[in-house]
Order: sequence, then C-alpha cells, then structure tokens
Amino acid sequence: MSLLCTKQKLMIPKKQLKETIEKLPEEFPLEVLMDKPFLLDKIERAEKESERGETISETELEKELEKWFK
Repeated sequence: MSLLCTKQKLMIPKKQLKETIEKLPEEFPLEVLMDKPFLLDKIERAEKESERGETISETELEKELEKWFK
C-alpha cells in the first residue's frame, strides 16, 4: 500500500482502498476505514526501511528515548 502526500492532501490509490474494504467485516466503525490504510502504509514503509538496513539497535533507541524524557 502506498499513500501519496501532496501539498495538503493525503492520497491513496482506489485499488488499494477497495482491497482494504473487501477485507473488512460487513459492519465496522468508520474509524477503521479511516485508520487501517494509514496503518498498513506505515507498516509497509517500516518493512522497506528494515530491509534497507535503516534501523537502530535497542540500545540506540533507549539513548534516544532518554533524550526525549529528560
């Protein structure tokens, strides 16, 4: 899934939205339809970053978190 971010709009290909809708139950909260494509896009991007080695170790993460909560 790939979301496109233009100047002020977040775009999703219609085909991907249809696929997402088809996987949902017959009734579901509207928030699910709004949130699920964004979540799936974030997961896909994270997987690609991981494949490219664009990750940090747990130790590095802990150091970064310490900076945030000081």
